[in-house]
Amino acid sequence: MEVKLDKRYPLDVDPARAWAILGDLHAVAGCMPGAELTEQLSDTSYKGGVKVKVGPAVAQFGGQVDVLEKDEAGRKMVLRSKGADKGGSSATMDLAATIEADPANPAHSVLHGDAAVIVNGKFAQFGGRMMVQVSDMILVQFVENFRQAALALPAPAATTTTASTDASAPTALVATETPAPAAARVAPPVAQEINGLAIVWALIKSWWLGLFGKKA
Repeated sequence: MEVKLDKRYPLDVDPARAWAILGDLHAVAGCMPGAELTEQLSDTSYKGGVKVKVGPAVAQFGGQVDVLEKDEAGRKMVLRSKGADKGGSSATMDLAATIEADPANPAHSVLHGDAAVIVNGKFAQFGGRMMVQVSDMILVQFVENFRQAALALPAPAATTTTASTDASAPTALVATETPAPAAARVAPPVAQEINGLAIVWALIKSWWLGLFGKKA
């Protein structure tokens, strides 16, 4: 089963700090509930896992993430991930994530994600609609953690440089932006695992509300 996602999340943080998080795969993994990188295979490949808790039971998904493209100028990351659990379920995802400037407010930005997810095994039985709902809930948690991690970085400071090299001309001062420091200095406040019960309960409530809404 294939699920496609195209999401845009406004962030009350400038593009430089948002890219400092997105451009660091370790920081990105730290923002995703239950996810971690466990081993670096190369400059662009990593092993990792995701932990999902449903009541007292904990499921562990292991897999690999590859960085296919990292565009500093365009503030864009393209990733491919694949993983599986011991029960035979597997998933692959191609994701293109971009930090876009907010034309209405230079101090704000937009996190744009375009993903194609293919799920096989027991999780595919839930159907596309439910998978989208679950993905939305997880992404809301991720974006909030992402936002907090970016805001925790020091804001870019304005510095001054001379705009003219002509000694006879008046010196003009131009404000420039100092890039945000590396995101690795920040430990975002994230959940240690995805709470499956909370997701299931939210889906049940959504189903009941939709059922009564149709009757009404």
